[in-house]
Amino acid sequence: MRAPLPTHHNVVVVGGGQAGLSASYHLKRHGIDHVVFEKNRIAHTWRSQRWDAFCLVTPNWQCLLPDFPYTGPEPRGFMPRDEIVAYVEAFARSIDAPIREGIAVTRIARGEEGFLVETSEGGVTADAVILAVSAYHVPNIPAMAANVPEGIVQIHSSAYKNPAQLPPGKVLVVGSGQSGCQIAEDLHLADRPVHLVVGSAPRCPRFYRGRDAVEWLDDLGQYEITVEEHPLGEKVRRNANHYLTGRGGGRDIDLRRFASEGMVLHGRLTGIENGHLEFGDDLARNLDAADAVYNGICGLIDRHIADKGISAPEGVHYSPVWQPGAAVHSLDLAAAGITSIVWSTGFRSDWSWVDLPFLDETGYPAHRRGVTNEDGLYVVGMPWLWTWGSGRFLSVGRDAGFVVDHLADRQITGRRRPPVRMAV
Repeated sequence: MRAPLPTHHNVVVVGGGQAGLSASYHLKRHGIDHVVFEKNRIAHTWRSQRWDAFCLVTPNWQCLLPDFPYTGPEPRGFMPRDEIVAYVEAFARSIDAPIREGIAVTRIARGEEGFLVETSEGGVTADAVILAVSAYHVPNIPAMAANVPEGIVQIHSSAYKNPAQLPPGKVLVVGSGQSGCQIAEDLHLADRPVHLVVGSAPRCPRFYRGRDAVEWLDDLGQYEITVEEHPLGEKVRRNANHYLTGRGGGRDIDLRRFASEGMVLHGRLTGIENGHLEFGDDLARNLDAADAVYNGICGLIDRHIADKGISAPEGVHYSPVWQPGAAVHSLDLAAAGITSIVWSTGFRSDWSWVDLPFLDETGYPAHRRGVTNEDGLYVVGMPWLWTWGSGRFLSVGRDAGFVVDHLADRQITGRRRPPVRMAV
């Protein structure tokens, strides 16, 4: 029988992934009483919302949870899904995290002193709350999906597991971000005919001039650039991640090569009517833009090598291996033999359960480095919380440390701190 919840904690952490567990590590370091509520299981997203062949895009050496770096035999490899889950679970055990699995937080509000936290097993109060639930809450499936004819299987990328789960026939993958490109590759490698809707996501080389591009970018300090230093400022948080893969030891994802091997590429999906897909005339532009980013990264590395006098093999910038023909603006689903659609269209946030005015005009938590304008309320584990590495194993622990240090100082001083200036 589960032990009843205490009526009060100094800190409630919501979310039992790497961000929430990192917060727990630092709270323990400060000797602060806390609990971690996880509505499912530790590492739930890694466990249940990744496909069978999923692996990290970043190399294992970047897995740097607090005092728990990757120590396996392949630091330059890319952990598959089940190893990622095992890594997070082992971290939780190593810190003896006070985690309560299977308890959902349903509402957070102000109380007379601190916060009221309502859960699926009753309410507790807290002096401070750390939201460690990322920003990816609800699968974002476009409204046009309602116009897809009956009989065509539709799933979101978070529910995709393997090619065998889809019925025989051609598959339409909508979206060319990291998930969409990797799922399209997974299907392509299984000899499933694929149509891929290509958006504006950029691409990155996997290896260049003798090293993983991530190693070069790390040397260049790219993962340390803060959101306030970035030319786009807070708008960078809306940027799509570069697509590449760690599968098979790591490699580029080249949509043009896939097209030369039979994958059918389309411009942006603009509508679905009467069993017909409608596409924009932007396929060539999207492919060119992705390649320009790829070669821009190569150029950045070239300049670094030249400036530092580093001895490295010569590098070759990417040249297109395929060019699209005349744009196809409409496609009959039935005539094309498409029997299933994978919506790789991302997620939207749902903060409706946080009954506090902590969101900005776009619905994003207003914060600076995880410290919100709501005294005692914090966020961790979000992309570009502070740096490019914030949403990764690389820097999530450091972000959590900053947040907990701020929280600890707040509690020690015994007074409410003034709101933190938001980045502009």
